[in-house]
Amino acid sequence: YVPGVISLKGREITVPGDISSAAFFLVLGTIHPDAELLLEGVGVNPTRTGILDVLQTMGAKIEMKNRRVEGGEPVADLLVRSASLKGVPIGGAMIPRLIDEIPVLAVAATQAEGITLIRDAEELKVKESDRITAMVTELRKLGARIEATSDGMVIEGPTPLHGGEVEVYHDHRIAMSLAVAGSIAQGKEPVAIRDAEIAVISYPHFFDQLAGLGE
Repeated sequence: YVPGVISLKGREITVPGDISSAAFFLVLGTIHPDAELLLEGVGVNPTRTGILDVLQTMGAKIEMKNRRVEGGEPVADLLVRSASLKGVPIGGAMIPRLIDEIPVLAVAATQAEGITLIRDAEELKVKESDRITAMVTELRKLGARIEATSDGMVIEGPTPLHGGEVEVYHDHRIAMSLAVAGSIAQGKEPVAIRDAEIAVISYPHFFDQLAGLGE
């Protein structure tokens, strides 16, 4: 039951930045060998911050600064610096808190020492693409040691990534995750991402902002 109101009044609301979008830069700032990024105004509702918890467990250097409440939601500025990562198991109750971030987390795992086992993530098969198959297939093209399982993937690292041509399966998160992988690829051959413009579905300025980091 929702009671009615006599009238509604307009007000100004600040919408927090989406942590799912911030995740690409959190991972990039962590695995790039010489990085320091400040992501301002990111929503840090505890139901959405699994990516922070897992990255920090892996060894990431991420600080929450200027914590506040905006639009009724907890918000913070996130400072991320380059760090050495270690592989960890990821599954169970953590999965619902980071299901959309698993593709880019797989990229982070390619640079982590040891084995990262992602399980209980069958939902990835019925997203915009089968994200398990997509990430395993495409990261292998770039040199990653990664295997699919029935409910996730196993990644062994660290592995130097190299250039190549990759597909995104018409999936915005696959496109942006592979762009992060391409940003740390070694050698003269670039990473060419076909259908990369699909990123506009959720992050219209992603590639502009990514390119801006190199200026």
